[in-house]
Amino acid sequence: MWRLILVLVLLLNGCSGVEPNREIVENAIALQTRLLQQQLQQQINKVEISQVNVTQTTTLIIDRLTGYRINGTYDLKLPKQRLSQQKNPFDIYLQRQKEGKTWRLALPKMAKNGVFTWLTYAIN
Repeated sequence: MWRLILVLVLLLNGCSGVEPNREIVENAIALQTRLLQQQLQQQINKVEISQVNVTQTTTLIIDRLTGYRINGTYDLKLPKQRLSQQKNPFDIYLQRQKEGKTWRLALPKMAKNGVFTWLTYAIN
């Protein structure tokens, strides 16, 4: 797909005799990035995680709720592809909600003003 786009750009460039300006190049890079993200998202939605091995669990407080930092390894496989990775390390933060029925993935974030905060996402 990228080759087709490159060929079209080269053909159009050769016909016009005018090189693309900076804005065109920036827009093309942005488009290429979005297309790549879409392709990756399609693959990631089908990812298979197995052989999860937790090696360490540490309790902590995340935004006034109980949280855990969990370390270990896992195996990853993308369906319909031969790509398989074994014993990938992971280091995740989980936050238990007040009711105790749901969990959230917590990601540490440093704000521009230097204040440390958490971004949390519901786990389905």
